[in-house]
Amino acid sequence: MSKTQLKTTKSAGTKTSNLPAWDLTDLYKGIDDKQIAKDLKIYQKSALDFAKKYKGKIAKLSAKQFFEMATECEKRSVLGNKLGVFAYLNMVTQMKNAQAMTFYQNISEKLNDYSKPVIFLSLELNKLPEKKIDEWLKDKKAAYFAPWLKRVRLFKKYELPEEIEEVLHEKSVTSGAGWERLYEETSARLKYIVDGKEYNDAEIAKLTLDKDAKTRAKSGREIARVCRENAPLFTLNYNMVIKDKAIEDIKRGFKTPVASQNLANRVDDKAVEALANTVRENYANIAHRFYKLKAKWLKVKKLEYWDRNAPLPFEVDKKYSWEEAAEIVLKAYKEFSPKLYDLAKDFFDKKSSWIDVPPRDGKRSGAFAMPLPDEYHPYLFLNFTGKQNDVLTLAHELGHGCHMRLSSKQGDLNDATPLTLAEVASVFAEMLTFQSLLKSAKDDKERLCLIAGKVNDMINTAVRQIAFHFFETKVHDERRKGEVSQARLAEIWKEEMAASLGEYVNIDEVTENNWTQVGHFFWRPFYVYAYSFADCLVNSLYQVYQEGKTKNFAEMYLDMLSKTGVERYDLLLKPFGLNAKDTKFWNKGLSLISSYIDELEKLDKKIFGK
Repeated sequence: MSKTQLKTTKSAGTKTSNLPAWDLTDLYKGIDDKQIAKDLKIYQKSALDFAKKYKGKIAKLSAKQFFEMATECEKRSVLGNKLGVFAYLNMVTQMKNAQAMTFYQNISEKLNDYSKPVIFLSLELNKLPEKKIDEWLKDKKAAYFAPWLKRVRLFKKYELPEEIEEVLHEKSVTSGAGWERLYEETSARLKYIVDGKEYNDAEIAKLTLDKDAKTRAKSGREIARVCRENAPLFTLNYNMVIKDKAIEDIKRGFKTPVASQNLANRVDDKAVEALANTVRENYANIAHRFYKLKAKWLKVKKLEYWDRNAPLPFEVDKKYSWEEAAEIVLKAYKEFSPKLYDLAKDFFDKKSSWIDVPPRDGKRSGAFAMPLPDEYHPYLFLNFTGKQNDVLTLAHELGHGCHMRLSSKQGDLNDATPLTLAEVASVFAEMLTFQSLLKSAKDDKERLCLIAGKVNDMINTAVRQIAFHFFETKVHDERRKGEVSQARLAEIWKEEMAASLGEYVNIDEVTENNWTQVGHFFWRPFYVYAYSFADCLVNSLYQVYQEGKTKNFAEMYLDMLSKTGVERYDLLLKPFGLNAKDTKFWNKGLSLISSYIDELEKLDKKIFGK
């Protein structure tokens, strides 16, 4: 194994000292594996051979030849994914390792450069008349690639001449991807000091969940200080990300900054607008009402910004070992569906771990699941410290992993689950785990704490992400008129946070630069609304499950997950009697959060009186 890969790491604060780290040898033995150079040559040659064989000839292909062409394309895609994912996963756990960072950049550049010869493919496919497409798809074998073909043709009207597409393709590593890398590397190197002790980005975030108010205040102010000191760089960084996107959007003919992401998500602009507006109309009934309760429980007039996710003072500060967390999540999965459990347990049962668990120096913050073609398996990335929220995060990312294993069966070209559906399995898995924890609550006070924690998370997912969406929308719109200053970014941030969080959360100049912590603004503009989309969708779906009127719900649900990469969300929801195009659908999803707050208000009166 290469020295740039880690096996196990010790972590204080949990009941177990040895936490698993992923083993990437399923892909390559290390960055010095000779197979990497061989695979890069194969990838490069396959693209050149593909272009020589098919360029200028797509329109003349028979259905059989189309199938053969698409099969070759898929094989190359699988190899490219293997190389790119390995380089990225090897890098994100050690972002202070120059060798790992350089390796990732070099692989990214080579994959980008070597794939240039096949740019012609989508352009030629989109020049074909529908009659030709229909002719191909009448063939059973060729029809296998129908989802991929239909997705390519979604972008038909937005494609540019080949020479321009080549320039955009080549420059992507020094424009969009380059600015993204700058943000990630800079964030990974940030240092936070609390009471003389140094923390990284992932560790400091956990301190804001400490039960001690003074510790939360120190960590919250330290985060704000670091955000303020780095805001000039990130302001430039963000302006370049937005400008780069705007140049391409305008050239392609997208009318609004969000339109390209909506098309990729296969949702209508009006549907996203309806979701965002519906959530905003519910700010007061959900977030404002909840934070009023939380301020009361914390015995303050107003919550500080960093206290939004604080544990309640009467909450038992339970620490979970990694084994306990895994057992809780797997039990919840099994109670819902033995098939889902079987998909999930492989992440823990394999000799080589599929999950990287502990926070450590140089590891990026947050959590994610990384898909790979069906020949391999997904990998999960966590920063586990043993808090209840970490248990739910495990449930969330494991939900992604199971979803990926189901949908990858559609094939690498076909399987393209949009962001709006990618978050469904993860949020649903969180709900299953939460309900399992709730059943085991010993008394009303524990029940209140569990529901309050869940509502907190749901607000972060459904409400706060829409506030992020409105922040993004305003900033992207203003950027088209000129560079947006640090002061203006802070102003927009405070406006949107105040509107969404309400009068019981303090929004002031101390945290006005905390927008710099929202990585999605830099990594994938307009990603954030997908969380709210998924949360509302899952809430509606879960209510159908609770009603018990849909026979074989679990089987239908897993079948739906297997098709998210090939079918639209509205068709997938139809068997459950749900219509996501109706505004009532979004209100139904939000009503579940509201009903939990109703229960919290009742429990509050029962336990604490007036």
